[in-house]
This record gives sequence, structure tokens and C-alpha cells, in this order.
Amino acid sequence: MKRLAFLIALVLPLALPAQVQFGYLNYHTIMSEMPEYAQVQQELTTLKGKYEAESARTEEEFQKKFVDFLQGQKDFPQSIMQKRQGELQSLMDNGVQFRLQAQKLIAQAEKDLLGEVEKRLNRAILEVGVEYGYAFILNVEEHACPYINPVMGVDVSDLVRIKLGLIEPPTPETQPAEAQPADSASEGQPEAQPAVQPENQPATQPETQPEAQPATEPHDTPE
Repeated sequence: MKRLAFLIALVLPLALPAQVQFGYLNYHTIMSEMPEYAQVQQELTTLKGKYEAESARTEEEFQKKFVDFLQGQKDFPQSIMQKRQGELQSLMDNGVQFRLQAQKLIAQAEKDLLGEVEKRLNRAILEVGVEYGYAFILNVEEHACPYINPVMGVDVSDLVRIKLGLIEPPTPETQPAEAQPADSASEGQPEAQPAVQPENQPATQPETQPEAQPATEPHDTPE
């Protein structure tokens, strides 16, 4: 799985156009921050405590019968000795079987409880991927992807946290450009403003034409 994720991260930047981006996050880190995850851990702790208490009771019963057997084996007839030995062996076998069964039941309970948490987290990741137009979202936990091209890879951890309600969404002024939704790429562009006439400047007036002058009458010449 780790090798596959590494190969994807290595090959896809060469195959995809430069404008295509992908997201990445640490899956378990975000899941551990969810309140549902803490609730699951509490339920599992309670369940484990109950199984451990029952195992301790069974072991205590075995220890008591074993001490009684050691104290009375000198006086027990052969038939009673065999009966007591059978009881001890049965208690031991039942104790081992119960512990193995308890481990399986706890593992299944953890799988079922965490499955609901994973469904909600996966849904949030899907919504982020679709909304922001990422080609895919990688899980980089346990160093599964040692290199990510910073031009093409985007850390979507906080976007997923916002979807889950773990953190508040940023204001438009603080939201990074690469985290803009895919359908709003053209939004946020400043609108063209009409040219503003500088203040205190008169509007340009058309050039005035000189007025026509009357023709000069000739002066009387002396005779």
C-alpha cells in the first residue's frame, strides 16, 4: 500500500497537466480529533474492562480450586483426585478459550464502532475533493508519501476539519488562493471600474472658434 502511494505520487505529476492539483492529509490524525473517535475509545475501554474482570474472576476461581486440590490430594481417594483434576483442567481450558473469544469480540466491536467514524470522515474527504476539484486525495500517514510537489499537492487537512466541524472556516481575506472552490475560480476578481474624472478639473471644453469680423469699409479718399 505504501509503495503504491509512493508510485502514484511519483508518476502522476509527470502524467497530469500542470493545472491539475491533488490533496493530501494524515487520515488517522484527523480521525483521532473527531469527538466520535474519543467516544469509541471510551466504549472500547469499558468493554475491555468487563472482559478483563470476568477473566480475573475465572482465574481466581481456578486458583482457589487448585489450592484446595493441593491441600486435600493426600487424603482424596483416587476417584475424587481424578474428578478434581478434571475440574481444574476444564477451568483452565475455559479460561484460555474465554480470553481468545474476548479478544475476537473486542476486535470486532472496534471494527464496527470505528467503521461509523470512518464513514463520516470519508464523506467529508469526498466533499472536499469534489468541491475543490482535486484529482485525488492521498493519505500520507506513516511516511507513505515522502515527497509531494508543492505546486500540485495541497494540504487539505483543515478543509476536512472544517467539513467535520472541528474548526471554524477562515474568512475570505485569510483563505489561501489554492483552497478556493473549483466552481469559483473566476469569482473574487475585481470588477472593472469606470474611469473617474479627477476632482476639481473642469470638463474639457471644445475649442472656441474666433468670431467672424465684419469686413472693413474703405475710407473715403480725398478728391
